[in-house]
Amino acid sequence: MKTIRVASYNIRKAIGTDRRRVPERVLDVLGEIDADIIALQEADRRFGVRSAAIPPLLLDNLSCYKSVPINVQADSMGWHGNAILVRKDAQIGAHDVLHLPYLEPRGATMAEVTVKKATVRVFGMHLDLSGLWRRRQAAAVIHAAAQGETMPTILMGDLNEWSAGRGCLADFARHYSFAPCGRSFHARRPVARLDRIMHCGRLTLRDSGVHDSAAARKASDHLPIWAEFALG
Repeated sequence: MKTIRVASYNIRKAIGTDRRRVPERVLDVLGEIDADIIALQEADRRFGVRSAAIPPLLLDNLSCYKSVPINVQADSMGWHGNAILVRKDAQIGAHDVLHLPYLEPRGATMAEVTVKKATVRVFGMHLDLSGLWRRRQAAAVIHAAAQGETMPTILMGDLNEWSAGRGCLADFARHYSFAPCGRSFHARRPVARLDRIMHCGRLTLRDSGVHDSAAARKASDHLPIWAEFALG
């Protein structure tokens, strides 16, 4: 039985709760989580050339991760801020960006990753602030994920959904199970479960939670969430 650990983290462009941009703190938190695959949101700066919030040299020198190559914009790490990190010894198979319907620019990313001799397909996303557009975006992600449903699939990200089980949460729940991670926003005093990890029936959830550490409470306004899965 193989076990993999995944995480989702809205890093807020590496701006911490003290309003300082310190990407090294984000990398410290990633080291604490020690996941095999990580979906990042707000991984690129919002304006200008939208360069990566974590400079590639820092990622390479100060972490055990590499980013899935999106190749949409030269200086960016992700697609509309969505990036997927994997361990440096992981193999990256098919990968792509998803064009989502939007009121404000939104997107999602997908990658097939082999790590610890297990292959999974991962989707990372950051959905709209509008409930109507969130549901349209959820439908687009669900449709894309259904195209390769024979592969173990994990969906992660900041869903921006404040309701307990309505809206896009209900839409996703018709197809996937939610890992009970807990409240992740705001980092200093979490009150909402905006960040979620979902999985298909080919994966067995072993454990999950919110990574609440002193470093995580300062590195971003979201706490990272994580889950461990077993594959037969």
